[in-house]
Amino acid sequence: MKAMDSDGNAPIGEGEQPKLAQRLGLATAVAVVIGSVIGSGIFLVPQKIAFTLGDAGWIIAVWIFGGLLSLAGALTNAEIAGMIPAAGGQYVYFREIYGDFPAFLYGWTTFSVYQTGSIAAIAVAFGKYLGFFFPGLNALKVDFGLFMMPEVGVKLVAIGAILFVMTVNYFGVQFGGFVQRLFTGLKVLAIAGIIFACFAFGTHTGHLYTPFFGTFHGNSLLSAFGIALVAVLWSYDGWNSVTYLAGEVKDARRNIPIALVAGTTAVIIIYVLTNLAYMYVLPISAIAHSQLVASDAISQFFGSNGAALIAVAVMVSTFGTVNATSMTTARVYFAMAKDKLFFKGISKVHHKYKTPHVSLVVQGIWASLLTLTGTYDQLFTYVIFASWLFYALGTFGIFILRKKRPDAPRPYRTIGYPFVPAIFVIVAVWFVYNTIVTDPRDSLIGLGLVLLGVPAYAYWKRKLRATAEA
Repeated sequence: MKAMDSDGNAPIGEGEQPKLAQRLGLATAVAVVIGSVIGSGIFLVPQKIAFTLGDAGWIIAVWIFGGLLSLAGALTNAEIAGMIPAAGGQYVYFREIYGDFPAFLYGWTTFSVYQTGSIAAIAVAFGKYLGFFFPGLNALKVDFGLFMMPEVGVKLVAIGAILFVMTVNYFGVQFGGFVQRLFTGLKVLAIAGIIFACFAFGTHTGHLYTPFFGTFHGNSLLSAFGIALVAVLWSYDGWNSVTYLAGEVKDARRNIPIALVAGTTAVIIIYVLTNLAYMYVLPISAIAHSQLVASDAISQFFGSNGAALIAVAVMVSTFGTVNATSMTTARVYFAMAKDKLFFKGISKVHHKYKTPHVSLVVQGIWASLLTLTGTYDQLFTYVIFASWLFYALGTFGIFILRKKRPDAPRPYRTIGYPFVPAIFVIVAVWFVYNTIVTDPRDSLIGLGLVLLGVPAYAYWKRKLRATAEA
């Protein structure tokens, strides 16, 4: 019988390859869900929603509706995650349900643009808010002759944040999990502090939640609600990230479903309370024309110090999201490489730290390059509709799995099946359709970025066939 190492794992025998270790508990899994979802959106998006809807009742309604829709997706994915608790999450589900090609396109989009672009964008937001305390960061530019690179200081801070969390997660999933629990806790405390301060020290001077309903009617309401919902769904994005870590979560069949549902529910409560707090101290018209809603709300009673407090809160929030996204999505490329559908070296697991270290490094380097180019935000915008196409396909997969594997163990079964997943799929398809109709140029570019994966898929499939024949 082999002796156990200091981490409670059997030592690697001669010729054996190291494997990912199940070292994360339920608390970390919940922290990953909350940390992945809550980034900078709740500090920025309320302005657009207030400008679009104008009524307090509809503003709260769209946040609740978007949250319940995300919860429907989480409830559905919870069943699939319980069935297939493997590292790579959504990518593995796609491969099981639809085969190699759709799974590869999902992983390709995740790596090339979607999640790496998200990491870059959120890290830059972190750098910009650090610039509140060090104004020189925002002003620093570098002239290369043929072109000027703006915000060099901010970009260098962003790259520093990306490489820092890459290093943290390189040295063990437990270490990364600790950092995630810490920053998620600080993030929730910061937002709770904003909510408490608004209700405890703020005054509403007669504008309280007015108008509540009445500005919109008929088709104009549906149109405005749909536009606002796009912004809300962006703020809720990321609830499925914990599925990527399934191979490293203890008792994943039980804990991943619980984390998905508990984490998403917590975010809904936090978002609704935060919006109620904003509207308690600011008229809706003021929110609609505010560039920094949280800062303006706190400044009502804390003065100029309020802006500094919000800058710290946003920095904590964005840094936690960079860590959560970096930690989770590296497992997608790792799973692809294990299936020989990506660069071979990315499938390696560190012999000591039991992490997909090569995948983490490659992801960190690519996200840093996107940060330097300054194209991350636009690239992210191009493929946001594609992410919801994948959401729709992933959720529809529950119907296929119920038919394909009716007797498979299901530690959790989707509440409200088949209506809950059906509603999510319908709204997700509408979201994709609406994006294509309202923004056909960006949608076509985004589709082109996704389809760039086709020749890449052909290349790795050809290599796979050649290896098999040999």
